[in-house]
Amino acid sequence: MSEMLKAHWFQILLALSGADMHGSAIMEEVLEQTDGAMGLWPATLYGSLRDLEERGWIREVPPGPDDPPEPGRRRVHALTLRGREALRAELVRMRRMLDVARGRDLLAEPGSAQ
Repeated sequence: MSEMLKAHWFQILLALSGADMHGSAIMEEVLEQTDGAMGLWPATLYGSLRDLEERGWIREVPPGPDDPPEPGRRRVHALTLRGREALRAELVRMRRMLDVARGRDLLAEPGSAQ
């Protein structure tokens, strides 16, 4: 069984699965996909990006045509194949847990007919 991802790593990989992004766009996407429940402080975000890059799960890519020119260029990050595999493994693990919860009827609304 694969190792469970840190919650913020999972959210960053999930964000990058939709598009290549720079740091502030990742922060905004994570806020959106968690309904505001997870805000990534810059130190957490940039430390995580470094860790994910060291694992080979993300890589820096050339900026797109809408990114600001040098200097002050934003670093744009992309999900790698290994990163997509790590994300998929986490999603499979989560699906197994969800299947257990469904089997125990834990998702039913409280007070609903069973």
